[in-house]
Formats: sequence, structure tokens, C-alpha cells
Amino acid sequence: MTGPHTSSPGRTPEQPALFGAAATDYERYRPGVPTAAAELLAGVLQGRPNPVLLDLGTGTGQVPRALLSAAPGLAHIEAVDVSQQMLDQAQDALAPVLGRCTLRLVHAAADAYAPLPGAEAHAPDLITCCRAFHWMDRPAVLAMADQVAAPDAAVAIMGDGSLWTYEADWTRALRELIQHYLGAERRAGTDAAYREPGRSYEEDLAASAWNDVTEHPYSVDRAWAPKDVIGYLRSTSFASPELFGERHAAFEDEARTLLDSHACGGSLTEHAVFTVLLARRGGGAR
Repeated sequence: MTGPHTSSPGRTPEQPALFGAAATDYERYRPGVPTAAAELLAGVLQGRPNPVLLDLGTGTGQVPRALLSAAPGLAHIEAVDVSQQMLDQAQDALAPVLGRCTLRLVHAAADAYAPLPGAEAHAPDLITCCRAFHWMDRPAVLAMADQVAAPDAAVAIMGDGSLWTYEADWTRALRELIQHYLGAERRAGTDAAYREPGRSYEEDLAASAWNDVTEHPYSVDRAWAPKDVIGYLRSTSFASPELFGERHAAFEDEARTLLDSHACGGSLTEHAVFTVLLARRGGGAR
């Protein structure tokens, strides 16, 4: 395996990737992986010779970046995303910090991921998915993971919600402003409303080979500048510029005024919980 380079195995989505146009804002404004969570994942890889990471829905490469810092012995990364723009951002972010670690960027849906022919000796020791599992065919992804992962591998499903779901006075007021412009339903891009998954991630894992699960919650306090919240919104599926059309500038002006009125000392507080579901095969190594 050599890298960085991009390949496109399997199918890619019939619909354009939701976040492709927002890749620059995603890279700049989305919070990264908490240090404690990265250290937990690094512990999974400890003692393994030439450990391999497979990151699904990699976006701008936040998980690989965190692991490269927490697990300096990481040997190879397979980074998968449906958006080529996201992969381009990931390559730019990861290339300067790879060191001896190699990288392959894979433009594909997560469940369509396939390793390179002859790469069996480089089966992933850790498969991660951060803030993206709800967009995927989750049973198919977990079945794929069982096929490609090393015998004693782990899967980590991670996330911390969004500013749409976080409950505070300032996020409620912001959500109401978005709904004033776009309607009551949470949007999921220009063509659909967001639908909650039919079952929990824990239920998805329990129905898969990855049914030995431990939950690791990490409290994270974030201070948002109002301008950074505006940038964050541009990177989301529920408040991207395309949804507002010609009214986007007016929305951003109103949103900035609203956020400034709620800011204390120039910042807005978010008390988040970043949760890692760390799963192994319930039947032991296969």
C-alpha cells in the first residue's frame, strides 16, 4: 500500500454527497475528536505490529489526524468518503503529519468499501466512524467490517450530536430562526427532510457480529464565537447556504445578531458529551 492516493472501488452514491460543497467550512469549523477519545482508540492499537486504521465517512480526516497524534506507531490509514471534495481536504490536512504512515483515500459509500487486491495482510485493526453512521446503510457497513477486519479488531462508532440537537437558550433560538426560514422539519440537504434512524446504534451493533460493546462518554465544554457558529452552520445538512437560496445573506445577518445577543463575554457555551461505542466480535476472534 502506498499513499496518499485516491481510488474509487465499488459503488458511489446515486445522489450527490450532502457535504461536498461545504468541505472547506467543515474543515475549518467542525470540532475535532477529543483527546481522551483519541487515547482510548490508541489503546486498541497498542502493542500491534504495523496497525491499520479504516475510517468510514472520514470527512476532512479528523479521526486519522487524532490517531496520528495519539498513536504514533500507526502504519497505514484507509480513509473512505462519498465526497471527493472532503477527501481532497483530508489529503491536504493529513499529508503534512503522516510521517512514515501511508494513506489511501477511497471515494465510495462506506458499505461498498473494498481493500486493494492482495491487501489481506493489512486488514484493519480498528474501524472508526465519527458523526456519520446515521447517514449510512448501517447493517451493511457492519457486515462489511466483519469481512475485512483483522480477527481481533475493534469497531468504534462515535459522535456528539449537533447544534441542532443541543439544548440551550441560544441553540433553541437559533433553531427557531432556521425553522422560520426553512420550515419546521429539520432538513437533510435540498431534497429531503431528516429522518431519525429506526433503531439505536446499540441495537445495530447487537444485531451484528460486533455485539460485544462498551460505552465511553466524554464530557466536552466548547466555547463558540458567534462567527464560528455561522461557519459551522454552512457545513451542515440542515442550514447549508443552498437551502436558503437568495435569502442566505439575510439569514446569516439575523443569525449573527441573535448569537451576539446571547453571547456572554463574546462566546456561546456548549456542554457536549462525545460518546464512543467500542465494539468487538461477540464470538471472539474469527
